Amino acid sequence: MANKLEYKDLLDAGVHFGHLTRKWDPKMAPYIFMEKNGIHVIDLNKTLACVEQASKALKGIVRSGRKVLFVATKKQAKDIVAEEARKLNMPYVTERWLGGMLTNFSTIRKSLKKMKGIEKLMKDEAYKNLAKRERLMVSREKAKLERVLGGIAELTRIPAALFVVDVKREHIAIKEAQKLNIPVFAMVDTNSDPSVTDFPIPANDDAFKSIALITKHISSVIEEGLAERKKEKEDTKMKQQEEEKKKVDEQAAKEEEK
Repeated sequence: MANKLEYKDLLDAGVHFGHLTRKWDPKMAPYIFMEKNGIHVIDLNKTLACVEQASKALKGIVRSGRKVLFVATKKQAKDIVAEEARKLNMPYVTERWLGGMLTNFSTIRKSLKKMKGIEKLMKDEAYKNLAKRERLMVSREKAKLERVLGGIAELTRIPAALFVVDVKREHIAIKEAQKLNIPVFAMVDTNSDPSVTDFPIPANDDAFKSIALITKHISSVIEEGLAERKKEKEDTKMKQQEEEKKKVDEQAAKEEEK
């Protein structure tokens, strides 16, 4: 079971540190505890409640076998987000959000197909026979595509949800998700508008410790949901096998009676 986040964990990671009061978004008022030395302090009790709410919803999504797309392109978030997404075998975007990644998914799929085609070509004998300059051009094209699309290489359909770090920075991704009615789960700092997300998690989205704590917790919740899905599938399979065996036994008993 995913470890429950405690108030002290959030405090130690600096989740409560917001932005300068002059940079605040008034819509964050319900999540702000106080102002100290010109900085807004986030109400961690509200953060805990929001994390709990987001966790339940996310678990339901992954238990139904759907994907959650992780989005974080800021320097202090990209490594930890990519690491957790890879661990869960979930898609992620940590380099640059390509406009239309969701709303024009058919075009993105063509680019993914192109990337896989290049990978196949590079394994082929014909690739070795190409001129050095041509091989260099092919490998550069592959590197370029991998950098931007590597995290979504296995994404065959539009994700069921987005987990975002910093809603201001990832506003294009959020707008696309809104157009397609894809729920957005996001870390929201005091300078951001929480209403653009479906499940805002009020938290410091600039400090590595804060980002890592929330992301790892969300990751553990998703992992738990995946484990529950796997168990459900195994239980269903076992039940079907038992029913089939019962039918065979009943049929055999009828044959014996005859």
